[in-house]
Amino acid sequence: MLSATLAVTVTSCSTSGTSGPYELAYRAPAPDQAFIRAGRAVPPRNAPLEVVRAIDAANRIVGLPYKWGGGHAILDDTGYDCSGATSYVLRNAGLMESQMPSRGFLRYGENGHGKWISVIARDGHVYLVIAGLRFDTQGQGRRDGPKWRYDLRSTKGHVVRHPKGF
Repeated sequence: MLSATLAVTVTSCSTSGTSGPYELAYRAPAPDQAFIRAGRAVPPRNAPLEVVRAIDAANRIVGLPYKWGGGHAILDDTGYDCSGATSYVLRNAGLMESQMPSRGFLRYGENGHGKWISVIARDGHVYLVIAGLRFDTQGQGRRDGPKWRYDLRSTKGHVVRHPKGF
């Protein structure tokens, strides 16, 4: 993803009368890049409606606990596993009709990375990359419930798919 960096130089005044320049860096997201604020993703302004819906759906379940089988028998559950969270987001975005286990995503949509949404799956785990952010139930090697993350994981050993047109 491309991003721009804006450097601002400010001058600080102290009681001793000395001042010095300080550089503050702000990393502006690329036009198609979402960003995280208070744990929730903020969609880019030019995102298609389905992408905004996907981000909104993911934001609704951020912070819920990891729950094995969560999101499958009960669609609006109290916790989600990886495939339940992925299904919830794609269903609420209008990009799939029902939930499926992680291995079902091996054949979901079309092959390769999408412009807006990518589904990264292997037998046993699945997660999403939406507008450049990772939405995953795994972080730091443990199951910790659905969360947004800036860091992208390796796709080695995974199949990368995307919803048609996205």
